[in-house]
Amino acid sequence: MISRIHFIRHGITEGIKNRWFYGWEDLPLIEEGVREISRFKELGVYPELGDADCYTSGMVRADQTLAAIYGDVPFKVIPDLKEMNFGRWECKTFDQLKEMEGFDQWMNNKDGSFRFPDGESSADFIKRACRGLDELTGFHRLKELSHRHSGKDAVSIMVCHGGVIAAAMCYLAGKPQETFWDWIPAPGRGYTLYFENGDFSRYEDL
Repeated sequence: MISRIHFIRHGITEGIKNRWFYGWEDLPLIEEGVREISRFKELGVYPELGDADCYTSGMVRADQTLAAIYGDVPFKVIPDLKEMNFGRWECKTFDQLKEMEGFDQWMNNKDGSFRFPDGESSADFIKRACRGLDELTGFHRLKELSHRHSGKDAVSIMVCHGGVIAAAMCYLAGKPQETFWDWIPAPGRGYTLYFENGDFSRYEDL
């Protein structure tokens, strides 16, 4: 039995197009994002659905991406795997943030303790994302148990966000925390994480 979790970042939104900082703003995919997901699907980027269990963060852009790839399939929502909450700094560009009170404090903060106004800190986001990843892997282990004697692969598909996927690469795949930003995939792409006896073994790019 092969055990794997596919992490897929949602497609292009207005926020990505305009280089906004945003996380909890519930932006939909734009037409370009839908077209790109369709193109990736035609290129065979995404895994076959089979009897995989599907999950999203519950944000509309994640739900739309799952539907664009696999159609109207049932899925569970794991709210802790939403993107970071930037609070009052949502939907602003980096240049706009330079004018915000607290910008210098944020830029000089090294331990993730800076809390975005009416939002959360990086440290709180990582803690929440790890809690959500524990929930996801708990569901996945049940999938492994149900397939132990059938010989079928245990497969889960999680459609979520760049920051969450980077957190997964650090938390589940053991990548150094200082490389966090290096693991954010392009829209519509992601990683497949393989597990053996419940432990991470390797990953592949999607």
